[in-house]
Amino acid sequence: MTDAYTRFVRSAPGRTIAKQLGLPRPSRLLRREDRPEPVLGPVVVLGRSAGADAITSLLLAEGVDVRRRFDELRTVGSVVAVLDEVAAPAELGEILLPLAGAMRSLAPGARVVSLSRPATGEDPARDAARGGVEGWLRSLAHEMRGGGTANGVQVADGVPLDAPSVLGALRFLLSARSAYVDGQILTVDGAEGSAPADRSRPFAERTVLVTGAARGIGAAIARTLAADGARLVLLDVPGAGTELARLANELRAVPVQLDVTSAGAGERLVAQLRERGLVLDGVVLNAGITRDKMFANMTPDRWDSVLAVNITSQITLMEALIAAGDALGPQPRVVSLASTSGIAGNAGQTNYATSKAGVMAFVAALAERLRELGGTANAVAPGFIETEMTARMPPLNRELARRVSSLRQGGLPVDVAEAIAFLASDEAGGIHGQTLRVCGQNIVGR
Repeated sequence: MTDAYTRFVRSAPGRTIAKQLGLPRPSRLLRREDRPEPVLGPVVVLGRSAGADAITSLLLAEGVDVRRRFDELRTVGSVVAVLDEVAAPAELGEILLPLAGAMRSLAPGARVVSLSRPATGEDPARDAARGGVEGWLRSLAHEMRGGGTANGVQVADGVPLDAPSVLGALRFLLSARSAYVDGQILTVDGAEGSAPADRSRPFAERTVLVTGAARGIGAAIARTLAADGARLVLLDVPGAGTELARLANELRAVPVQLDVTSAGAGERLVAQLRERGLVLDGVVLNAGITRDKMFANMTPDRWDSVLAVNITSQITLMEALIAAGDALGPQPRVVSLASTSGIAGNAGQTNYATSKAGVMAFVAALAERLRELGGTANAVAPGFIETEMTARMPPLNRELARRVSSLRQGGLPVDVAEAIAFLASDEAGGIHGQTLRVCGQNIVGR
């Protein structure tokens, strides 16, 4: 799915005009169907620590072409910068500057991923170095070309770099599944998690509920999880019953028609799960609406309906599922849909931004509760995604929204779905209460 401007600047005359005028020239993003291999090689691992050696060995064991220097490489597919033991800012250049001379060698769709530790407030020089990694990484993401991305994994002290969730996050960010994730740092704060027995079907024998599943991003989430082997329970309002039934038939899923804002909705969902003998290994809280209006013209019906669907329903559904005792599996994964509007705000969306900021705070609190049960809760915050909703935006606003990211284009529903699939997987067991932005490094927010 490409917009008219992108199609034009990818044509021969369009490329010439765009270059002459200095206009944005969005590169084609390589997604899973375009690049099925998990890692684009050769991979150069930078760093001198034991962690760098461990990452090198693990990638080699997976059959990846790994090098420790850029010497004699005409093309580089991926770079992993291991910075877990930097103790002062002066050490950063020694590790990172070799990449500067190799930037023009990065292949289309290249990946750069840093592995670092968070600042702890204990050692000023060490914290300065650790904090500097974030500034370098986010700036580098703005400079990547050819659809390449730069992201980071921040690993809490005490968590080894070979922990399942560290490796899972690294694999996700190196893969084509992260095509629209750029300039982001994902924190791993625990050693929990496990690698799937079959990487081609990581959700085999797992049951996942998706709310708001009938169309748009919800349908993309459902299709992605189904392709990864999940048994699905698809929930949407009765008014979307026709689309819901069609999708459920396509994916051999269980359809549930339910208004998540109605009284007792959570208890009715639990009853339907028990009736079918289903236990949920994962929950994707995707149901959401917009009722945009400038705050000076905001009315109670617009405000209340958005908060009821976008955040209150998530709270009540999860309370009912947890309270039931038998509705969730032993290591439940919960992923909620937030938004970059909840991070940076957006004119005309005070109600929506309030609800999505609430989602991020909600998953941070829910994560602590689920961690006691062996589970996780995280959120995904999409930026500008090409959907029916964004297609109704005023043309100028829509075009501006596409171009204000590092990737100079809107994302696709599948980009959101891929991020959710990772956070809902066994490999993400050491990631708790995080919000991962899928926005192409949109300039709004952080």
